[in-house]
Amino acid sequence: MYDDYSRGLESPDRPAASTVTDQQLIADGGTTWGDLTGFQRDTLEAIARLERDDETSYGLAIKRRLEPQHGEVNHGRLYTNLDALVERGLVEKSELDKRTNQYVLTDDGRGLLLQRAERLMDACEIGLAATDGGSR
Repeated sequence: MYDDYSRGLESPDRPAASTVTDQQLIADGGTTWGDLTGFQRDTLEAIARLERDDETSYGLAIKRRLEPQHGEVNHGRLYTNLDALVERGLVEKSELDKRTNQYVLTDDGRGLLLQRAERLMDACEIGLAATDGGSR
């Protein structure tokens, strides 16, 4: 399991340029992949999966997506990290109803995930099929 301070298997150093994109893994707000905790990274992924599955990404749904990997996720841990992602400009928070907030990835948040996926695919020598007829 990860804790909030986990860097997983990542080096604590900031990554150099990607061989796939020749860009650093940096969101426009200056946040790098290495700036995020393992839990925050997994939270971005959970929100992306909820969006992909056309499910509303509110706190309890995000919590359910995180618990298989992190065990019981308490309220304070979840919402503190969601607020941090909002402050970094990676997630946008809006009111779903009077008691519930919805969280969606911003372009920066989605871009950070996509860049990370490209780096991992490159590291594993997995090609990405181009859908526009071009090659990657």
